[in-house]
Amino acid sequence: MPRKQFKITILIDSATVPDGDRQFLKHSQKPTTEYYVIQTIRKLGHPITITPVEDNLKTLAKKLKEQKSGLVFNLTEEFKGDRRKDKVITSLLENLKIPFTGAGTAGLTICRDKILSKQILNKHKIDVPDYLFFPRGKTVKIPKTIKFPMVVKPAFEDGSEGISNASVVNNVGALKKRVKFITKKWKQPAIAEEFIKGREFYVGIIGNKKPIALPIRECIFNKTTGSPRLATYRVKWNEKYRKKWNVRFGFAKLDKEITWKICETCKKAYKLLHLRDYGRIDLRLTPGGKIVILEVNANPDIAKGEDLAEAAKKAGIPYERFIEKIVLEAMVRKS
Repeated sequence: MPRKQFKITILIDSATVPDGDRQFLKHSQKPTTEYYVIQTIRKLGHPITITPVEDNLKTLAKKLKEQKSGLVFNLTEEFKGDRRKDKVITSLLENLKIPFTGAGTAGLTICRDKILSKQILNKHKIDVPDYLFFPRGKTVKIPKTIKFPMVVKPAFEDGSEGISNASVVNNVGALKKRVKFITKKWKQPAIAEEFIKGREFYVGIIGNKKPIALPIRECIFNKTTGSPRLATYRVKWNEKYRKKWNVRFGFAKLDKEITWKICETCKKAYKLLHLRDYGRIDLRLTPGGKIVILEVNANPDIAKGEDLAEAAKKAGIPYERFIEKIVLEAMVRKS
């Protein structure tokens, strides 16, 4: 049966466009998410228009109206260089009534705000780390009952931005020092979370009405002294660093009961925080079997070889079908 074709606009951040290759035709040594998605949608036979997002919303709105696409595949992560403004693009698409892939403005807003997302999950009896919020330029009284170690990070970043080994603090003095560093460098509030001991897992979710949890991925840490204890920015994005400290990503080995509990918890979090089409939940499983959600990620990386695509492949969904499923889920929502 012939595959149904849709006219698709692929929205990307202008900074991701390679020099001299605005149509993403050349294969580089390190292909980007944009390259993989664009090439795959081409293979699927959909007519595409690649639209880099500049700083002028009126110009973008005019282009989108002229293109008259049936769907926007949204790969943007920022606006005017600020990741906290990613929802500006989705707000525009919603106002223009143009269907698009991934989380809407509500989902992006909630997931970007680490405090709000924790409050929602906690209200619905999903465990999250205890935390303290530190607004810029304000003194926060630190309770005597606070438990160390804690992890200090920017309140509105993702992808482990602002997280390093130095983020783990063991006393009030170190906490204050790290908070000062984060608020000054990142020009935003800081959040200090309880460090959760245990194994770290990543659960990819795809779908909408009946979301599917993909096979669970794990970040396996080397337990020798001095090695990373959490998924820092370098752990996530620097292969040489991972090799140095013998940190690796792989599929989790868990019994059926705990696997089911983790997947059900993650699907519940996915729905509560208004994720759509695809998402990823980061969590830790304590030695006592407690599931603690660390982060809910709207529109996570869907590059070939990354966690979500690898988990889909493990579930019997090759990359081409994975991208097609995202397209079809968004089109079903449109109808």
